[in-house]
Amino acid sequence: MAPVCGAPLSPHRPDTTEGCHKMKRMMRRLALPAAALALATVTACGNDSDSPTVSDSESHNTADLTFATDMIPHHAQAIEMADMALAQAGSEPVVDLAQQIKAAQDPEIEQMTAWLETWGEPTPDNAMPGTDPGEMPGMMSAQDMEQMSALHGAAFDRMWLQTMTEHHEGAITMAESEVETGENADAQALAQNIIDAQTAEIETMTGLLENLNN
Repeated sequence: MAPVCGAPLSPHRPDTTEGCHKMKRMMRRLALPAAALALATVTACGNDSDSPTVSDSESHNTADLTFATDMIPHHAQAIEMADMALAQAGSEPVVDLAQQIKAAQDPEIEQMTAWLETWGEPTPDNAMPGTDPGEMPGMMSAQDMEQMSALHGAAFDRMWLQTMTEHHEGAITMAESEVETGENADAQALAQNIIDAQTAEIETMTGLLENLNN
């Protein structure tokens, strides 16, 4: 039987006051860790400030949407032009550059398509044999594509380098707009990569065109 604190002493019953004090001290020591654990659990469950409701990949604005929606068909036409070069170019450097462009822009189309699906937006038809150049900067018309498809060798190389340079300049303009006004960090990073890569490719094409004209 546990001692009763404060019970009167009697000749036949030992003093229990000290035992009661020891028991109270022990109970306090056991209660403190339990209370601390309960407080930590409540705090952890209630603190969701580090858990954003919208992931970075889902956050976007109109500029991001326009960038992805327009750049997909823009890239698709560049890949179509690259395929022409692989079959019709007259110089190895043009073939090499066409392979480089295709290898870079194919995965970028897949990346931008995935963003649109994540954002719940429609994906554009990227199978475009030619588009009105007024729709997007640097795009070739259907007539331009048809004319180039009939060329081979040096004549093809010249037209391809000229039109691909214009195509790249248009892509850079679109990418610069995304860097300046976009919201999605991934889209802005891709836009900057496009600016850097296609600026370097324009320099390469300028040199190839100069060699071809000399």
